Amino acid sequence: MSYEARRDKGTGGRTSRAPAPPGGARPLWRQRDFAVFWAAQTLSVLGDSFALIALPLLVLQSTGSLARMGLLTAVGGAAAVVAAVFSGAVVDRVDRRRLLIGCDLVRMVLYAVIPVVWLFGPQVWLLYAVLPLCEAVGMLFAVGYVTVVRSLVGTGQLTEANGRLNATAAAAGVLGPLCAGLVAAWTGPATAVGVDAASFGVSALCMLFVRFRARPAEAPERAGLWRDLRIGVDFLRGHPVLRSLTVLLFFFSFLTLGLNDLVIYHLKHDLGHDDGTVGTVMAVGALGTITGALLVARVRRRLGFGATWTGSVAVCGLAFAGIAWTREVPVVAALSAVFLACVGMAGTCSLSLRQEVTPEPLLGRVTSAFWTLQYAAAPIGAALLTWAADHRGTAPVGLAAGACCVLIAVAALFTPIRRQGRS
Repeated sequence: MSYEARRDKGTGGRTSRAPAPPGGARPLWRQRDFAVFWAAQTLSVLGDSFALIALPLLVLQSTGSLARMGLLTAVGGAAAVVAAVFSGAVVDRVDRRRLLIGCDLVRMVLYAVIPVVWLFGPQVWLLYAVLPLCEAVGMLFAVGYVTVVRSLVGTGQLTEANGRLNATAAAAGVLGPLCAGLVAAWTGPATAVGVDAASFGVSALCMLFVRFRARPAEAPERAGLWRDLRIGVDFLRGHPVLRSLTVLLFFFSFLTLGLNDLVIYHLKHDLGHDDGTVGTVMAVGALGTITGALLVARVRRRLGFGATWTGSVAVCGLAFAGIAWTREVPVVAALSAVFLACVGMAGTCSLSLRQEVTPEPLLGRVTSAFWTLQYAAAPIGAALLTWAADHRGTAPVGLAAGACCVLIAVAALFTPIRRQGRS
């Protein structure tokens, strides 16, 4: 549901083959480097959506336990949180292009190990080893990805660019889960993980042809990793809207990180459907992400940041409650689409605002601090949500979590988020 590094060590502060700043008036599809980057990330998400379904299915197939699925999600989330602490400092110091390519190649190798090992029999422990490493590398990639977007398109087109990236990624996410469900049903979930590994290789290849704008000449202060995190935290604390968003998203992430596991378990265990149905529902849900991504720039211009973000979170809570309560597969799919549409709108607004208000030399560290704080308790939330659903049932747990999400939206009305205007 997430850019730009600062200092290029290898070229004395300049990126190789740095182009002129992209023209602010040109349509995004006519900006070559953004278009290549756009295509690379779409292909990567297409493959990554395979793992989104395949890894929980591998655990469920081997153990039959929702709690074990939630534990895998929690372990991966914890690794991402730890990596987020240091990612901003790394991103602000290295060649961002090489960083993104390296992250893709590392994840390609790690995910490729799973289908190879599965040829000799299931090894669930391997998932608990590989996923945390991939999530840590993925967090480093995500922080770098945030800074790259602003480097490619400039501040004036950020919301549109983020919306386009999310929309096409979601379009790939429609096909990906559907194909992943079919592949998992025909040849097993391990094969679907192999598709994800291949997608990272394609993404790395595409990134070789992307050029980024030269970064500012000044190097970031070498203050140490913990000092770098504190710099980011201090910036968030000093900005009223970002401060409020950080606090509220801390609770929202705690409640929602385990939703994917809950949906899969609800479909397979409670409703008795197969892997193909899981893939179809996830694909329909991704249609919601497309809708939200395409609408977010227009809705934000008309309603303003505050109304768009708050309304999106409130509808997320209602959809969450309904997903766990209903026993009709079409309704689960429709509510998943609503949930993902609103998550996408809220997330794009939040991301774009941070990119707009953060000084460029701090963007990596502010992003790192924001995600560290936002997801600090999310792995615990995922483990608790799935454990509670395993013992008490998905319906009451989902209803309670959805109600709490609505309360988060209500709380936002009493913060500076409400007054953040149109832009």
